[in-house]
Amino acid sequence: MITKMNHVSIFVLDQDSAYDFYVNKLGFKVHTDAPMGPGMRWLTVCPPEQPDLEISLMAIDEGMMFQKDAAEKMREMVKAGTFGFGVFECNDLRATYEELTTKGVKFTKPPTQEFYGYEALFKDDSGNWFSLGEKKDD
Repeated sequence: MITKMNHVSIFVLDQDSAYDFYVNKLGFKVHTDAPMGPGMRWLTVCPPEQPDLEISLMAIDEGMMFQKDAAEKMREMVKAGTFGFGVFECNDLRATYEELTTKGVKFTKPPTQEFYGYEALFKDDSGNWFSLGEKKDD
């Protein structure tokens, strides 16, 4: 029986830029930053209150995972915001929204009340989009 997930990948256009975005803007912690073969890097971050979930910031480079044509298509899909998304939670959406906006995070939807709670949408520096939510009190 599967008991939990401990790694998930977000495809990024540039790992140095993604490092800056996820660590310095979102406030995530670096778990692993290590070379992994010629020209490759294993970079994982985690939300401060969820250290057992490593988010691998995977570069879209030609090589082991992608052939040249596939890497080009994947980069275009990520840039266009049509490939991946995720959902993050916070305790106070309005305060977190203000903090992240001040740090330069670009929101595509301000905090809005929805049937499931409060939600805002933002994009990372590669084009991946995310929901940031605050759950309704039960």
